[in-house]
Amino acid sequence: MNIRQLLLNLPEVEGPTQKYLSFKEKLKWTGIMLVLFYILSLVPLFGLGQNALQRFEILSIILGASFGSILSLGIGPLVTASIVLQLLNGSGILKFDLTKKEDRQTFQGLQKIFGIFFVVFEAAVYVLMGGLAPPASLAGTSAYRLLELALIAQLAIGGLLVMFMDEVVSKWGFGSGISLFIAAGVSQSVFIRALSPMPSPNNPATSTGALPAFFQSLQAGDPTGAILLLSQIAATIIVFIMAVYMQSMKVELPLSFGRVRGQGIRWPLSFNYTSNIPVILVSALIANVNLWAQLLQQKGYPILGTLANGVPISGIVSWLSPINIAQRILTGGVLWSDIAKTAVYLIALIIGCVVFSYLWVQTAGMDAKSQAKQIMNSGLQIPGFRRDERVLERILDRYIAPLTIMGAIAVGILAGLADISGALTNGTGLLLTVMIIYKLYEDIARQHMMDMNPLLRRFITT
Repeated sequence: MNIRQLLLNLPEVEGPTQKYLSFKEKLKWTGIMLVLFYILSLVPLFGLGQNALQRFEILSIILGASFGSILSLGIGPLVTASIVLQLLNGSGILKFDLTKKEDRQTFQGLQKIFGIFFVVFEAAVYVLMGGLAPPASLAGTSAYRLLELALIAQLAIGGLLVMFMDEVVSKWGFGSGISLFIAAGVSQSVFIRALSPMPSPNNPATSTGALPAFFQSLQAGDPTGAILLLSQIAATIIVFIMAVYMQSMKVELPLSFGRVRGQGIRWPLSFNYTSNIPVILVSALIANVNLWAQLLQQKGYPILGTLANGVPISGIVSWLSPINIAQRILTGGVLWSDIAKTAVYLIALIIGCVVFSYLWVQTAGMDAKSQAKQIMNSGLQIPGFRRDERVLERILDRYIAPLTIMGAIAVGILAGLADISGALTNGTGLLLTVMIIYKLYEDIARQHMMDMNPLLRRFITT
């Protein structure tokens, strides 16, 4: 068996045999995977003693993980595999023409192989580097080694489950599982931080939720605390509104059906053309830097910097971590070094979004050539132009190239501003959730349109 045959025979979730799935069918499978994700995130790891990763709440939100549960890896291995494969393809080390079926199958097979490798690799790193370890009282015994192997096996099983759950959502549901799991984790975090009346772990005298704590601060005569809480709520609302507005901006190209006179649709090109994928990749990359810095520091090799109670204080990791600059300005504790680190973080985030946005367009079949081919295969054309794929490609390239860059810059700026403004949850996670939910709304609306218009469905699915 050669490598290609191996890639084509990897275990996978079988897709639907029919080209068109009804709205109820997609909604059912999306809901099942979402409920399963929440259930698995509550399943604790057997034999876990030390959970040094528990303090990395922001990291867990970005990775869709629940540290200490069977889903401690979250989407981390899948995102890492995607980053590595895109870099290899973008640099020319590996060359795939994703408009060809064979190359696309090979690319997807390699992505799964890379995903499985990083599932096992990150599971071993989490355990052997002390992030998730057996009880310290058993150190040096054979039972400790056996529990380490058990923890690695459980983490690997959880990572593989996430991989297959992502496939189920992608093939049978709405959107992708990666996006769905991130939105689920962030929504849960926002709900708790905004409305939870339970006592805060840091200050039992106040509530965890910002809204109850705001009224408690007013009642206790603490205007500074009330203003800080109000600024967090306001920052969350502003980012939400800006993200929805940006997501709604689009260019619509009028297209007509060449075989049916008088029938046509508008082909939307969103201002945020690559959606949430680039910021997911950048955030996951930065989150992995933080994680590796913590693990290396525990082993006595702080080459990426040092952290105290999960907060970066020096080295590379401190320059790639957001600072709540709004809070420091309100309390009068802002320093020039804080402003410099904030600027570096924003620049790194924007550049990363642009790079990954460009790579994603080239590798995900979203470039002008691929889109032109898809439009032509759907029996559509631009009114007033002759039916030629090359002409359509040139017209699309006028829009896709600028939208790729400008959308990535806008996403990077908005995500960075959310991070430094003290929103109720991680700014990137909040932005992602808004974009994911809006994208889900568009998918549902498109599905409803296809249910209501059999003619349109027939052209799109052929």
